Amino acid sequence: MTKTGLGWMSAAAALVMAVGGPVGAQTLPPVSIGAGMQTSFVHTEPDGGDGTDAFVLNSIRLYLSGNATDKIKIMFNTDYDGVDNDVNVLDAVGQIAFSSKANIWFGRFLPPSDRANLYGPYYSHHWAVYSDGVQDGYPFIYQGRANGAMYWGQFGKVKVAGGAFDGTSLTGDDTLLSAGRVQVDLWDPEDGYYQNGTYYGDKNLLAIGVAGQVQGEDKSAYNVDFLMERKVTGGGAVSVEAEWAKYDRLGGYSGRYGTDDGGYILGAYLFPQMVGMGRFEILGKFAKARFREGITRLDLDYDQKTTEIDFNYVIKQFNARVMVFFKNTSFDAVRTDFKQFGVGLQLQM
Repeated sequence: MTKTGLGWMSAAAALVMAVGGPVGAQTLPPVSIGAGMQTSFVHTEPDGGDGTDAFVLNSIRLYLSGNATDKIKIMFNTDYDGVDNDVNVLDAVGQIAFSSKANIWFGRFLPPSDRANLYGPYYSHHWAVYSDGVQDGYPFIYQGRANGAMYWGQFGKVKVAGGAFDGTSLTGDDTLLSAGRVQVDLWDPEDGYYQNGTYYGDKNLLAIGVAGQVQGEDKSAYNVDFLMERKVTGGGAVSVEAEWAKYDRLGGYSGRYGTDDGGYILGAYLFPQMVGMGRFEILGKFAKARFREGITRLDLDYDQKTTEIDFNYVIKQFNARVMVFFKNTSFDAVRTDFKQFGVGLQLQM
């Protein structure tokens, strides 16, 4: 081989080492990928009408998160809505974590609100969530989310959060919406911003939260929520969850009424004995909501009462569970009473 050929080969090798060496040595940021699905069979029976049966693909979710730096993360989650047969952006958040006491979020996410909104359908304790006229009546773009910026911090057993959110996309009013929440954990602390409806016996929990949202001078919503959970010897748990909320010209379950207020109480017992792959659980919930200040005289005041009973088979907490449910919804005016029963399957990875 000529000296010229050797020179070209040496130069090429040096170029490959110069370009390829640093690239090969780079460490890519870690990326977490997950997914979840809920599907169900539901029988609906209105009073005085014919019953219907339906197999429903309630939801499919894709979860992505990763680090840009050691203190900056991005979270991006999508959700397929079985009702509209459409895929929507669930969360798209830039997260800056200076410490557990100082976190800044920008983008689309769950704003400070009630515990029920902060755990969502995949981390709720019961199946028929957000159907009682009380839980998570705060305004939202999609699935409880809002566009904005927020600070949150954890100070031992006390957690605080506050932020400002785009009003136009939430209510059609271009005034910014302000939101805040304070929570105190009297027993075990709950880490992180998003929460659970139960910990299936992993924690002894006694938590009280207060949240509120305000837009302008005449629109407000606020609530008090409570969760008590106590471990049972052998792996079970007893739980009590409750909430009272009022939506005063902000949010609510019906745009035809100025105020929507009410409360619920939920109790559950997770049996400690393993039966096959999981444990059985019995759950009951009762809620009452009042709808007042109709926009016309034809919009009469009415009350809603909702009773739900679940018999659940918990295989791997929120990653694998089967929920057999019965729900009775009654109204004293305006709307027709109806009953539902069915079975739901939830899987996550």
